[in-house]
Amino acid sequence: MSSFQCPSCGKGGFKNDVAVARHMSQPRSGCSTWLQDLACFRSESDDSHMDLDDEPNISMDDGPNIPDIESGGFGDWDEMSRGSTGGSESQGMPTHNLEVIDSYPDCAQTYGKGYTFLDLFNSDNNSKHRATNPYYPFSSWKDWEVGSWLLRSGLSMGKIDSFLSLEMIKTLPLSFLSAKELRSRAEMLPSGPRWMSQIIPTKFPTKLPVVLYWRDPLDCISSLLNHPAFHDQLDFTPRRVYTTAQRLCRVYSEWATGDDAWNMQSALPKGATLLGTILSSDKTNVSTMTGDRVAHPLLVSLANIRMSTRLKSSSNAFVLTALLPVPKFIYKKKRMRGVLEDRLIHECLDIVLRPLKVAAREGVMLSDPVGHTTTLSQLATARSKVDPDDIEAFFREAQKFRLNGVNTPFWLDWPLSDPSHFLTPEFLHLIHREFYDHDVKWLVCAVGDTEIDFRFSVLQVITGFRHFHGGISKLKQVTGRAQRDIQRSIVAVSADAVPSTVMTAVRALMDFRYLVQSPVIDDIQLTHISTALEEFHANKDAIIDGGFRRGQRGGVIENWYIPKLELMQSIVPSIRNTGVSLQWTADTTEHAHITEIKDPARSSNNNNYDPQICRHLDRTDKCRRFDLAMSLLNNMTDSKRQGSDDVGDVNDNVDLDADDDHGDGDVDFDADVDHDIPNLLAMSKYPGHSRPTTNYFEIAKVLQHREAGTVPVPLRSFVIERTAFHLAYDPSIRNISVDDAAIKFGLPDLRPAIADFLRREDTHGRDHIHTIGGARRAGPTTPLPFDKLQVWFKLRLQDTDFHDISIIRPAQTLNCAPPSDPWTSGRYDTAIINNEARCVWPTDGLHGHTIGQIRLLMRPVGKSGTNWSWKDRFLVYVHRFDIVPQSSGTNDREPSMQLHLLKRAKRSNGTRVGDIVPVTQLRALVNLVPCFGASADNRLTPYNSMEHASQFWLNKYWDKNSYFPLSM
Repeated sequence: MSSFQCPSCGKGGFKNDVAVARHMSQPRSGCSTWLQDLACFRSESDDSHMDLDDEPNISMDDGPNIPDIESGGFGDWDEMSRGSTGGSESQGMPTHNLEVIDSYPDCAQTYGKGYTFLDLFNSDNNSKHRATNPYYPFSSWKDWEVGSWLLRSGLSMGKIDSFLSLEMIKTLPLSFLSAKELRSRAEMLPSGPRWMSQIIPTKFPTKLPVVLYWRDPLDCISSLLNHPAFHDQLDFTPRRVYTTAQRLCRVYSEWATGDDAWNMQSALPKGATLLGTILSSDKTNVSTMTGDRVAHPLLVSLANIRMSTRLKSSSNAFVLTALLPVPKFIYKKKRMRGVLEDRLIHECLDIVLRPLKVAAREGVMLSDPVGHTTTLSQLATARSKVDPDDIEAFFREAQKFRLNGVNTPFWLDWPLSDPSHFLTPEFLHLIHREFYDHDVKWLVCAVGDTEIDFRFSVLQVITGFRHFHGGISKLKQVTGRAQRDIQRSIVAVSADAVPSTVMTAVRALMDFRYLVQSPVIDDIQLTHISTALEEFHANKDAIIDGGFRRGQRGGVIENWYIPKLELMQSIVPSIRNTGVSLQWTADTTEHAHITEIKDPARSSNNNNYDPQICRHLDRTDKCRRFDLAMSLLNNMTDSKRQGSDDVGDVNDNVDLDADDDHGDGDVDFDADVDHDIPNLLAMSKYPGHSRPTTNYFEIAKVLQHREAGTVPVPLRSFVIERTAFHLAYDPSIRNISVDDAAIKFGLPDLRPAIADFLRREDTHGRDHIHTIGGARRAGPTTPLPFDKLQVWFKLRLQDTDFHDISIIRPAQTLNCAPPSDPWTSGRYDTAIINNEARCVWPTDGLHGHTIGQIRLLMRPVGKSGTNWSWKDRFLVYVHRFDIVPQSSGTNDREPSMQLHLLKRAKRSNGTRVGDIVPVTQLRALVNLVPCFGASADNRLTPYNSMEHASQFWLNKYWDKNSYFPLSM
């Protein structure tokens, strides 16, 4: 009989290829990284032998992926992301593996070496002093650390003086003794773009002089371009991306993938670099409670910075380039005062943005094409009939063209600019605000405010997500986040209480809202977006017919004069022109109002805000630049000192045993406690989250390379396909008998379920994918090879982004706790469970998967001295849900809501269908909403609604990442 051999270490004698795979998957074997190294080598080899034609580079795997279940192997990421190819035209299906890219030729060429960040840092007048003292004008690193903290603390000068006058602080060797001296030293730090001010003359009187504070936007853009943090996040090449080599379906994502970037590049000389400028402006309150002080910031950024980086508030990718004046004109008519303010804003924008216009003209070296746009032609017609200085007559003439009365728009002489293209849709104030102002009001009116509030209040609480205990009809100060949280559940919550045609209209608009927020959109998905909007318009009259569209006084409105609905028609053309609209959301710039305006204003003396804001930002920018420069210089020094000593395995640089003082090898590993293994928690940033995201994928990878005996087995962090699992080191119940667990968790068939599971393991092997259901063969007194269980009440599941597996999403908590106060029926969450080996979540959607409620998370503890063949791992007891067939629906979905209706699977004797499966078959947390009927049962609470309801809606709107696979 032939034996099999390990291709890495050469060890032989293996029975079959499965045994070889098991050997290579074990961390202690030293061969666990061989497949990954081979995959990397193959990828590099494929890149080096890429054909010169436009055929796509498609990677083919030699065999199926065999994930390492016990040690948490990563397997082959290509296999994970590819899945089934049968549903390639499903909504949102990622197609990155098959993409074909046509890049614009001969663009973004470099001409010699420019200036780096450190070159500019070392070019100031004080650089000679830093040759001996790198922290000049501060005396040392500790002196700079204290000074930097005080400068960024937001403390007033009086409070800083009070702090420095403390006796303990006086003993410190500080180079400054007062706030004034500290700020004077901060002024000596290397500077970034400098602030300027200018008095703007006005033809009509104002209460106060109009002062514009600004800095050169070209300098601001230059500071972004040479910032070290963006060195690998810049995209200068316009491109057209297609799903296949036939180039029949375009893919849109970043700005450079849209038509505008390609067309603009074609208007530039050969080798020129196209920079997309993003401008964001909105008024924000400065004073609190009193004062009526308003600031009007103008933020600038680069569209060339990748979307995932630019949308992070922590990236500081938006720079304040101007504080536009907010004047108070002395004029009788309020509407004309607004026209004068609009004209002044455009005049100030023309001043601030003049350097960018000059750069555009000199770079393009072509005649100005914008003189032929429709808007400018309309303004020329209005000016030919009325003197623009006669603001009332000119406004009336401009209104004929639906214009606001500004006679000289700031983009008048800006090459390649057209408002129909550069005014992109903005989700925060468009689709989310429209939802709360209109969709919510329609459903509240249709369901009833008391009824809909009660339904929201009795939904089961999900860890990490907002729960509306008091309902939604009377919310105050609703933020964009609250609007998104309402969107998660309102469709399923309103079911059965709203006419089907009204629900179809609202659901179609919700589908439109979710589809346009995708970070990657192709032509097929654009068709789905347009279809969803058309479906809304085809059914919207039912909302008026039912009397659900009402005004503030309760009267029925019988028209559809909603500007935000009209603007939705421009989203699809905008995606084709400028890439996905998600990248233009104002969430990041709204947050920048806090850091760039409100926080500096709070540290002022509440008088004459604008100049003090500018000085504060200047000091903060200097401190940030100085910190960055010192960090870079220190790293360069360390690199030179270490030399070639750092060459080696990257895992050698992670001191996982820094706190390991256990002589017996029983390490207390709990990734929830930072002090246990501080260097193990790999942190990554995620758009929309201010806190770093714990990367359990990286933790599991590091654990695989730990020496045997230094980590508990089975590993508490491991990875299967695109899902990472993490359990606390200490179980919630350390030791409980099987029968006691059955009583505590209300599972009378726990013992026979475990026996049936072990029988299937012995029959089919450890790689068998277990299903939930089937005849129960074991009896209630069947003996087991173990008596005790360890039980966990929580499990952390982490997955990757549906469209980009390189993005790690925040982990979600899955609860499975026994009855307690106030959860008298227990707290059990639901999850997607794999039940077919050939199907992969999320690329295959629900195909090959089922929905289950996790009732028990356990690890059997074998009897002392008993040998048993079953491999040590974690198990879950799951109650199954079945999809209720819909006679008139498609894909077993309810026709108006397009949601799956579920019911608990039951046996012939009326008991719930449940079984044991390995925890590795779980894939993702999923949300179920009870089917309330026409009127919800008033006995329901958040703690019993999941147990007392008979049917449930599979809520695909709960999470945008699961929306796409659940829509397949």
